[in-house]
Amino acid sequence: MGLMDQLGQAAGGMFGTGSSNADPLTQILVGLMTKSSSVGGLDGLVQAFQRNGLTDIVNSWVGTGQNLPISPAQVKQGLGTDAVSQLATKAGVSPDALSAKLAQLLPELVDKLTPGGKIPDAGLLEQGLSLLKGKLG
Repeated sequence: MGLMDQLGQAAGGMFGTGSSNADPLTQILVGLMTKSSSVGGLDGLVQAFQRNGLTDIVNSWVGTGQNLPISPAQVKQGLGTDAVSQLATKAGVSPDALSAKLAQLLPELVDKLTPGGKIPDAGLLEQGLSLLKGKLG
């Protein structure tokens, strides 16, 4: 299965996106994975979590073993409270609600986007995310 298939399957399965009207939280999460996001895409997200003391957690998502869980407070630590607040405003939810949702979804999404324990080529990932964004509306 190719990266594009994995991306679509991961997002569709996790979010139940069969329609073109994805909820704002889904759009925020997919947006985080793009290079133009405030964190710099998947690679930037991994680096932010590593810089902010969450190396073991985020490396477990990228690696091929079991994914370690993350708490909403750790999501805020990894992304920064300002970034979480800005994203929550875009999604129309509280920062606590956004960080709770990200705590549920980030481990699986990062795991699915890093097949074989490696962050994929940014260009290929961007193409897949662009296609997915088009489907989400």
